[in-house]
Amino acid sequence: MTKPKEDATVARESSIRTRAEVRTVELRGMAPLMFDRYPGDNDTKLEWWQKVYLRPDTNLLVLPLLNIVSFLCSHNTNSAPKRLRDSRKFKKIANACLSYVEPNSFDGSEYIPIERDGKPIEMGKPSAERDEKSGLYLHKATARLEKGIPNPKERPVLPLPWSLTFRYTFYPNKEIKEQEVKNLIEEGGVAIGLGTFRGVYGKFEVARWE
Repeated sequence: MTKPKEDATVARESSIRTRAEVRTVELRGMAPLMFDRYPGDNDTKLEWWQKVYLRPDTNLLVLPLLNIVSFLCSHNTNSAPKRLRDSRKFKKIANACLSYVEPNSFDGSEYIPIERDGKPIEMGKPSAERDEKSGLYLHKATARLEKGIPNPKERPVLPLPWSLTFRYTFYPNKEIKEQEVKNLIEEGGVAIGLGTFRGVYGKFEVARWE
């Protein structure tokens, strides 16, 4: 008796495990952290100290979760895959990170507290060039645009020490291994960092992964 052919349209059970791996990740600063928050339009002018990220209705310094997502997944800016992996393959790696890596704050908000010695860093009442409570200070520089047009910039910088601790969820899959994600974060922490003027400011090391 002839065995009937298997219906090619019948879906087979996926080998991808659905059990997520949840970790606690701590990033410890190796260089001061520079901010340059965009106000939402090009007409609004901010004081230097208004360019930091604060948790809504508080003076606590935070970093948006989307900054971590961009660090791992962006195609257009200097993400870890784009900077550190083969130019022919980095988009697949970035897309895999976007699909299977999920950073979350412990309180469920869109922000990660920036801490010093295990406590959230709070901004006080900044003066013309410094905030004594947090240590934030004003950095002034002038970039040159096309045709040599000067573009003066005033940005806040948070000195060391600083750290970020967040929950990280990894969904096992066929496209990327968790060790590669960890490698990207570790290598990118030195090569790229977080915040603005990355590579000079915002460098970090992975202090905890458990």
